[in-house]
Amino acid sequence: MSAEEIAQETTEAPVVEKNTNLLFNKWDLSEVKVNDPGLVRYVSVDSLIVAHSCGRKQKQQFSKSEMLIVERLINRLMQTENNTGKKELTTRIVKDSFEIIYKKTNKNPVEVLIDAIANAGPREETVRLKYGGINVPKSVDTAPQRRIDTALFFIARAVQQGSRKKKRSAAAVLADELIAAAAGDTRSYAVAKKEERERVAKSAR
Repeated sequence: MSAEEIAQETTEAPVVEKNTNLLFNKWDLSEVKVNDPGLVRYVSVDSLIVAHSCGRKQKQQFSKSEMLIVERLINRLMQTENNTGKKELTTRIVKDSFEIIYKKTNKNPVEVLIDAIANAGPREETVRLKYGGINVPKSVDTAPQRRIDTALFFIARAVQQGSRKKKRSAAAVLADELIAAAAGDTRSYAVAKKEERERVAKSAR
């Protein structure tokens, strides 16, 4: 081998393989950004093919912040009367809803989900303080982790109410709810409930 060939091999850049861990073998999570700076530390978008952590973070306090946000949505949808314990079913619902979201918006569905959570999580809530035997409501700021939990609760409640004993599928209801919430549309159940809580908190300042 000549000196020119050796020099050419050393100067060639190494080939870096692209991350192949696409969510559901389709959605690239490396391109997803969290636009709300208050939620960056609490929304995980680690690359996984299947949104299932097998309960590894179950017994660790505050470890749900490290769980993929899609799996947290799936787990929240499971906590209903009809879907309790049916993770395969709820995973299929989320997967089908992502397909619908992409067809309607041409955006990464995970990014739409994150925007929906940011718009559906209340930034202000009320607590009850007791003064001399009288309960007085007081407005307080909502922690980022609670904002995400509350937003996921509102989204799951919207899916349950929109699809139970209705002709529309749960995947279609979830897709429409996420699209509306990501746009900040008040026709979204989650956004409407968020504004209701913030309105009550504002009156209790």
